[in-house]
Amino acid sequence: MTTPRLLMASALTLCALSTSTAGAQTLVTFTSPQLPFSFSHPKGWFGINLGDRTSGVSMVSGKTPPATMVRLLFAPNGGKTMDLAQQFKGFETGVKSTGVQVRQQSSYNARYGGLNGMEREYTVTKGGKNVKMRIWFAQDHKNIYSFQLTDTPERYASASDLFTRMMGTVKFK
Repeated sequence: MTTPRLLMASALTLCALSTSTAGAQTLVTFTSPQLPFSFSHPKGWFGINLGDRTSGVSMVSGKTPPATMVRLLFAPNGGKTMDLAQQFKGFETGVKSTGVQVRQQSSYNARYGGLNGMEREYTVTKGGKNVKMRIWFAQDHKNIYSFQLTDTPERYASASDLFTRMMGTVKFK
């Protein structure tokens, strides 16, 4: 699984999924023996299968659009050290190749669950519609992680605050 393919599906799905207000919500713990991490998510959110054969969890705030989308994905890295900036470059190149415009808004180091990584925020445009994304890449000795938030510009600040709360609950196994 390549990183551009891993993220391209979520970027293409962006325009189909707008958002609902994230707001202050109660978080509930999610654990699974298939995941190398646990986390907490807003109560009442729904798991979705985007059919992209990624490993991890994809969730939306509602059964029908508009919905906020969060993806917590991972892929084995074969014990290799990967350049996180290159992972983002691959994401950007892959998404742009589909006709979607990607504009980076920020880039910074971020640590969640004791794991150092890099986080970026983007504005993504397709067909005159904009969405905002926040993506965190990190790696450990087994996996590379791509944790993502997608929302409309109007509701992004609220959803980003909620995503920060969720990321604060991540625990790697």
